[in-house]
Amino acid sequence: MSLPLAGLRVLDLSRALSGPFCSMVLADLGADVVKVEPTPAGDMIRGWGPFDHDTSVYYLSANRNKRGIAVNFRDPRGLQLLRRMAGEVDIVLENFKPGTMEDMGLGWDALAAANPKLIMGSISGFGSGGPLGALPGFDQIAQGYSGFMSITGQDETGPTRVGTAIGDLTSGMWVAIGILSAVIGRRTSGRGQRVEGSLLASLVGLLSVQGQRYLSLGEVPGVAGNQHPVIAPYGVYEASDGPLNLAPATPDMWARLCKLLRLDVAGDPRFADNAARMRNRAALKDLIESKLKTRTRMEWTRELNALGIPAGPINGLADVFDDPQVRHCGLVEEIEHPVVGALKQVATPIRMEALQDGCVRTPPPLLGQHTREVLAEFGFAEGDLDQLAAEGVIQQHEMAPHA
Repeated sequence: MSLPLAGLRVLDLSRALSGPFCSMVLADLGADVVKVEPTPAGDMIRGWGPFDHDTSVYYLSANRNKRGIAVNFRDPRGLQLLRRMAGEVDIVLENFKPGTMEDMGLGWDALAAANPKLIMGSISGFGSGGPLGALPGFDQIAQGYSGFMSITGQDETGPTRVGTAIGDLTSGMWVAIGILSAVIGRRTSGRGQRVEGSLLASLVGLLSVQGQRYLSLGEVPGVAGNQHPVIAPYGVYEASDGPLNLAPATPDMWARLCKLLRLDVAGDPRFADNAARMRNRAALKDLIESKLKTRTRMEWTRELNALGIPAGPINGLADVFDDPQVRHCGLVEEIEHPVVGALKQVATPIRMEALQDGCVRTPPPLLGQHTREVLAEFGFAEGDLDQLAAEGVIQQHEMAPHA
């Protein structure tokens, strides 16, 4: 079975994480993604550590299944080259500060006039307009601005950032969804459209019940800590050898938990229903942990799961990647990289027949690895490429064979 997005061509002008993650989602699903990097240093993410064989693992995490070309963005001929390519692709993706694409002659109006079927995906920090529209986008700033940090953390620590760049990653996913919707819409309309997303909007869009609490009730949630904001008991509890997550989310599960742990709560008004348990969650936590601390977290996990009560350990990443279920789900795949060698990658979590052989098909490209190959496909003659390379408009990686 062919890959779902086979035949779609993407010109990826983005850098750092939000845009590259978006284009990697499309590439994993079969789109032909051409990653364009500026000469001479390439995507800024290449300089972010830590490094594996002098290669940024940050870069490695978001750029597989793409072909890479290197172009001098400061040379008018380089920008003209990109305009020519944009006229022949299905999708252009960018995450420059609003107005930058227009300054380069690559704005939506100009590109759509030349290629009416074009779909443009744009990711910014705060949106393309409004009082903050001109500001650059940085994940932690967006996490704070969106309220996400205000509901993350402990009472002792106060607001805390999420452990990954969740604003970058989710904005990439939202825009990927928008792009695919525009591809489907184009089948009927025959025209492309611009798809915009931002780090701020992506995180506000994930506030879920916490956002609805404010909109419906005027409640301003504080840091949620490791306890569920509206269900008790539900959260992190200490066993004899460390913490585990426990989530008896229904009345029936609560009754089974009481029986298993021999909790003497019958007739205790503090724990009569979920509302009462929420008001007395500290006392409830102490009571539950007095029982859980008599055995290990995995012993309790097995017993709880056997009774249909969701529970599980809090794993470190070494535990995660050694976990039998993670291995069963095929969440790590391996590819040969020309510099790093055997390269393991976190695979796409999407499961479908077209991806039954895995999603990691090619390693993240070296800087300019496919420059001549790709440009030849866009109709550039070999002599023209020789001249552009000699004059520093394009760059071909010396380890890669010419087209």
